[in-house]
Amino acid sequence: MFLDLDTSFTLFEANASLDFESFTFPGGEPHIKITGCTSGINEVTVTHRIQSFNDFGLLVLAVDALKRLSVEKINVFIPYFPAARQDRVMRKGEPLSVKVYAEILNNMGLNRISIYDPHSDVTPALLNKCSVISNHNFIKSVLQDIDEEVILISPDGGALKKIYQLSKRLGGITVVECSKSRDVKTGKLSGFQVYASDLQGRSCVVVDDICDGGSTFMGLAKELKAKNAGKLYLAVSHGIFSKGFDKLQIYYDHIYCTDAFRSIENTEQFKQIQLKEVLRDEIQ
Repeated sequence: MFLDLDTSFTLFEANASLDFESFTFPGGEPHIKITGCTSGINEVTVTHRIQSFNDFGLLVLAVDALKRLSVEKINVFIPYFPAARQDRVMRKGEPLSVKVYAEILNNMGLNRISIYDPHSDVTPALLNKCSVISNHNFIKSVLQDIDEEVILISPDGGALKKIYQLSKRLGGITVVECSKSRDVKTGKLSGFQVYASDLQGRSCVVVDDICDGGSTFMGLAKELKAKNAGKLYLAVSHGIFSKGFDKLQIYYDHIYCTDAFRSIENTEQFKQIQLKEVLRDEIQ
């Protein structure tokens, strides 16, 4: 049984979801009332797309409500884990944000916490009873849609471990490594490097977990073209796209993401692949 707090994000058929009512008090606090019958239900998985601290608050309130309804096993599926990019303290005076979220969940005594394509190994290391779901099926679907021979592009050192695992899973697709520099005080990116002398006009798929503003991928695209890349494709698990697509689409022939963060309408140069289509055998 599922409790899908974002009703536009469901992993299975709607008749497997518990009914509920939720609202926000005038003071800003989220609230929930589970109206579906939980009698005889031993296990529930709560799903939610977290885009704010209030979204996270609704999730933990739902867990507490289920406990008070005597549901013994409670799982949560959080495809985009909040603050996953704040997985280290860069400057004095800052919090270790991802640890704050993880500790709240750990203190709730959950049966299982499932996350999708986490930003780094830090998040699953902080979570108790954590189940990590890779991006392998998503990228497999992307490559089927592209339907041509490609090179996989790792945008930076943080993506290397995952992309080589992905390549192995997909039969040994060629990987090209890249790097960049970031000023930790300003966040400004520079020094993009592509570690290949000539890409010989081959199509390239840049694979990463998150696209927010897109600066990484635009800077990288310029260097890939300078190394004689052919068509450029971008495939990210969590599409935030806080600055939209217009500038990205100047550089990329097609952009792909899942609906792990939010739902986006498909266009001629953009396709969103629903998680329920690629995770059928991985979420129970």
